[in-house]
Amino acid sequence: MKQLLVMTMALAVMASCSKDQDPIIVVPPSNGSTLELNGTTTGAGANAENSVFVDFSIDKQSAVLRDSWDLAFASNSTYKVAINLTNGVSAVQVNKTDINTVTEADVKLDTLKLGQGLGSFAVIDDVRETNILNKTVIAEISATDNNNKVYVVNRKGGTNGTILGVADLFKIRILRKGNGYTLQYAKLNETSFKSLDISKNADFNFQFVSLVNGTTVNVEPEKTSWDIMWSWNISSTSFGAGLIPYGFSDIVLINNIGGVTAYERIYSSAEIATDAYSKFNKDSATKYAYTDNRMSIGSNWRATTGTVGVKKDRFYVVKDAAGNAYKLKFLSFTTQDGGTRGKPQIAYELIK
Repeated sequence: MKQLLVMTMALAVMASCSKDQDPIIVVPPSNGSTLELNGTTTGAGANAENSVFVDFSIDKQSAVLRDSWDLAFASNSTYKVAINLTNGVSAVQVNKTDINTVTEADVKLDTLKLGQGLGSFAVIDDVRETNILNKTVIAEISATDNNNKVYVVNRKGGTNGTILGVADLFKIRILRKGNGYTLQYAKLNETSFKSLDISKNADFNFQFVSLVNGTTVNVEPEKTSWDIMWSWNISSTSFGAGLIPYGFSDIVLINNIGGVTAYERIYSSAEIATDAYSKFNKDSATKYAYTDNRMSIGSNWRATTGTVGVKKDRFYVVKDAAGNAYKLKFLSFTTQDGGTRGKPQIAYELIK
């Protein structure tokens, strides 16, 4: 009788546990797929409308308008603020802390111009850095309010050597608020400002803000939910004896802030590269060093002069934050290689 009672109690405990505790379901990563990236919807072509984020492990892409945001507030332990290089944003500091007193008389507007031989890395987040947060045009936000200066922002324009009209330029000042930020913003010649509080969210690399709308906006997926981003972006190019900022389409960035790393493999011919890609396995992957440089892929994968199209002599290996490694190759991106500009095709495969 006692033994029967013990068994009954044990079964009751097991039943209780099964009801109260949800099972942990582990979804295996995708084995790979082929995707056409949704970089444009209205035929914008080379000047891609969207930034496209790709998560290899679940075969998902997310497209967002490049013009939908202006500032990115870091959610990590720093108080860094990035500007939207996918929209050609530039900014310059004004030596004032009272945003209401700043007007066009306080800044040489030509310093905001980029491209056509104009501009410098001093008015953008320095794209020559491995991590874009290493050298932002906006100084790290200080806990001492009086250290935080006003900035004048040209919120779009890219590298065509022009800026927006004065009526469309913004001035901003950013302060700390608890574990987050307070953004003060106004049009350049306005004499009163608006405020917006931004809270950090550890699930994301950044929290994004649109100055036009005066709101936070959704841009990047959660930091563990994307591996690469394809877009128009500012890079650098040779000019005279040095480098200058230069923006163009088809730049691919890795999510290095979210823990993604990558490397490039180049071969002597397309045929050899194709064979190497098919045979590339875990043993192969360990022979080469991953890098956390956001430009590990960049624009190296395609050519716009000479033989225009995807470079078939190379592929890439991308490791996500969970340790899943994928081999990635580009299939097409323009009419010359059978593709559509603004809608590149990629293929990737889990390395086993």
